[in-house]
Amino acid sequence: MRVITFRKILEFSVEYSDSDVALREWYKKTQKADWSCFADIKKSFNSVDSVGNNRFVFNIKGNNYRLIAIVLFKMKTVYIRYIGTHQDYERVDVANI
Repeated sequence: MRVITFRKILEFSVEYSDSDVALREWYKKTQKADWSCFADIKKSFNSVDSVGNNRFVFNIKGNNYRLIAIVLFKMKTVYIRYIGTHQDYERVDVANI
């Protein structure tokens, strides 16, 4: 999969340095993936949730952080829309971010 953009991971990791390793692992695993449906994502990341509107929520670092991405299966592209703490995630309109 093509992941857009790694810069969001870098920027978040500056503020929350303990997330760096987990986010980089997510990135590498996602880049190597070849997803064609939600079941494929679930095989890679068991705790992922589909929240509609092509958005998927990934738990990062034992659910300390959340990453929301748009996954376009036909285009083999993943757009990182949001990375935040579990607390901040509760205030986000997940389906429209």
